[in-house]
Amino acid sequence: MYNTIWRVVNAGALVVGEALIDIVRSSDLLSDSTEFPGGSPMNVAIGLGRLGRSVRLLSRIGSDARGDRIGAHLAASGVEVVAGSVVAGPTSTADATVDDAGVAHYTFDLTWSLPEDVAPAPALVVHTGSIAVTLEPGGTDVVDLVRRLRATTSVTYDPNPRPALIADADAARARIREMVALADVVKSSDEDLRWLDPDRDDVAIAREWLTLGPALVVVTRGGAGAVAVTANHTVEIPAPAVTVADTVGAGDAFMSGLIDALWERGLLGAHRRDALNGIDDADLTALLRYASATAALTVERPGADPPRRADRDHAVDRFFGARR
Repeated sequence: MYNTIWRVVNAGALVVGEALIDIVRSSDLLSDSTEFPGGSPMNVAIGLGRLGRSVRLLSRIGSDARGDRIGAHLAASGVEVVAGSVVAGPTSTADATVDDAGVAHYTFDLTWSLPEDVAPAPALVVHTGSIAVTLEPGGTDVVDLVRRLRATTSVTYDPNPRPALIADADAARARIREMVALADVVKSSDEDLRWLDPDRDDVAIAREWLTLGPALVVVTRGGAGAVAVTANHTVEIPAPAVTVADTVGAGDAFMSGLIDALWERGLLGAHRRDALNGIDDADLTALLRYASATAALTVERPGADPPRRADRDHAVDRFFGARR
């Protein structure tokens, strides 16, 4: 399907993966709901667009009212939809029930596949993850696309597994390891790592993943902060103290903040892999601070609603002191 010859072009970010509607309900009032555009990869694209980055989304969006809402949401944040991503049929949904701690629990009505015969333009970085990688028939095509792109493009990946959609856990774990091996940067939550490998702690898993190929593995720990692991450094920071509205889109906001911070430091693009491998602990700390501030602002408001750059940069100063 994908036979384009890729060139090194600073063409922004390409995000590949699901776009859907989150139907958010509180656990004590299930009859009431609010709908928000969502989907982990789409949220990352929105986050990058709001941070002022050039970004395109390759997805599967239904040609209905919910799909129109997603399209308007993407356009408002400066995200370009790759041609062929809008298809006949309904838009996928995720029913998100938010518990008393603000944590969302999901059930899905979703179909995932990549558009036929689409070869997106070259990019500086390609991001994917979550349902897009593990759910067929699209998952295999996503991995194939990433494998072809990585010769000239940085790859970032968030496994973000959705057990409710995984029929074969062993196959999903194998697919996730396959994608980790293709990635330059991997971000995962400690909760997801417990599902993937319940017998080891998160840093041990991160260090083992480094041996597969990535230069950087970051683990988010909710209210306990985040840790970044490279071959030479391990850096931890605390989480900013905020009042949580809900956690919908928090990990995706962290991911977009992390990609943005790497971009700011000139660490994206296949030609910058040596520089990324040599990142020092001061830059790792800065990456975590920018990503954590992006996520912290998102959990303060309902739904996946990441911040604009000015608000995020101000939050870095507020939470962590002077920016670096």
